[in-house]
Amino acid sequence: MAKNHRKWFVSFATPYLGDDPIEVSAGLGDYAAEWLEHAPRMTVTEADPDRLLALKERFSGNREVAIRELMLPSDVTAEHSAAVSYNVLEHIEDHLGALRTMRSLVRPGGYVVIVVPAFPFAMGPADIATGHVRRYTRKTMREVLLAADLQIERLHYANSLGLIGYYVSTCLLRQKPGPGLMVKFYDSTVAPMTRLAERFVTPPFGQSVIAVARRPA
Repeated sequence: MAKNHRKWFVSFATPYLGDDPIEVSAGLGDYAAEWLEHAPRMTVTEADPDRLLALKERFSGNREVAIRELMLPSDVTAEHSAAVSYNVLEHIEDHLGALRTMRSLVRPGGYVVIVVPAFPFAMGPADIATGHVRRYTRKTMREVLLAADLQIERLHYANSLGLIGYYVSTCLLRQKPGPGLMVKFYDSTVAPMTRLAERFVTPPFGQSVIAVARRPA
């Protein structure tokens, strides 16, 4: 339902995709479908068998999309132009090992683009129910990126109003995120307004941490 939100977050990775990106833990492929408009070919991966099957069905007629199973962390190596991972690291105990895997998936000079949920104080029942083991700050994301031997290009918060709404609804009101009037209102009004504002002012907080890093050339 959150199409405006997705297009906004798609834009964070688009400039860094290059000619042969890989998405790590692509879910049902909604982001990948958007990025395919900007890359000549793409690899999408999943660890979950049901989602892997859904990806194969969704992209079965697209020769520009390769689909593979991938568990993080792993010792796999490749020469992709970029590795993109949205809302994945927060589920993985060994997030340093996961980042090192993503580093090994890109060629020297290639990009690693990460989106993760921000601020430990916003960890609530909804996070726990969906398997989150942590939330990040810019400081903690910087530390793990440097430990993975990645050079940081950009590191900032995004979706400031989204964090406030998420905290109130899930932590204070104990509501479960899902389709409904609140999501429709957020996507039709809050997300476009916040995106416009954050073009001009980098917020000091947000619902997500956005990180762009490179494998040293």
